[in-house]
Amino acid sequence: MTDFIRRRPLISAVVALLTLFIVVSAFPIIPETKQAVVVQFGKPSRILGSTKAGINYRIPFFENIVWIDKRVQSVDMDRQQVLSTDQRRLEVDAFARYRIVNPLLMYIRARDETRLQAALVPILGSEIRNELGKQQFVALLSPERQGVMENVRASLDRVAAQYGARIIDVRIKKADLPDGTPLQSAFDRMRTAREQEARSIRAEGAKRAQIIRAEADAEAARVYANSFGKDVDFYEFYRAMQSYQITFLGDGNQPPAGTNIILSPQNDYLKEFTGRGR
Repeated sequence: MTDFIRRRPLISAVVALLTLFIVVSAFPIIPETKQAVVVQFGKPSRILGSTKAGINYRIPFFENIVWIDKRVQSVDMDRQQVLSTDQRRLEVDAFARYRIVNPLLMYIRARDETRLQAALVPILGSEIRNELGKQQFVALLSPERQGVMENVRASLDRVAAQYGARIIDVRIKKADLPDGTPLQSAFDRMRTAREQEARSIRAEGAKRAQIIRAEADAEAARVYANSFGKDVDFYEFYRAMQSYQITFLGDGNQPPAGTNIILSPQNDYLKEFTGRGR
């Protein structure tokens, strides 16, 4: 054997490489994130890696391997228009997340993951149109559409089960009005509604402020009446001081007008300065 290798090194190297290739092909390593369908002459025979990862075996040249991802995958729907029950149009962009739970059925129905996604895209779009088309325009833009999306997920899951897949979730990435007049009209209606709401809130605030001020004034008047009723002379003195302050110093917000006032020292208005007994 050693002499043959020395005399035929090229042939020996080719044989060694072929042997290594056969050994590697016969014992594939299945990663944690993958599972494999072993196909023999175009017919699936068994599944590798469905329960545990690691080294498996196959017959080289007679059995082929089709790799299938075990992880959650997503499929995007083409952006399309949805017509609501009140004849409003909405452009919707959605996606679905799924996992392949029956790789053997998936291979029989779709052959590989690319064809599976190609089959799910039109079905997702059809289910989105059917379910959202049963709703009013306002409901499509509100949190209430979450229940609608659950209906879409259930309907899509029934179809995906025929391909060995399970739909985990369906979500709307974006929902917009079409550009042009409908979009501008919607903006105008929303702006008008918000302005009416703001006016209503301001009017209610002004009404409550007036009520509060009136109640405060009434309470102040009651307190003043109770206090000043006990001493009439003090009440007159207090009111005179208030009058002097406003007349000569202003009301605090603005200074008094530049007008000269000439009064006699014996004027009744100045009696608090001269003394009542004088």
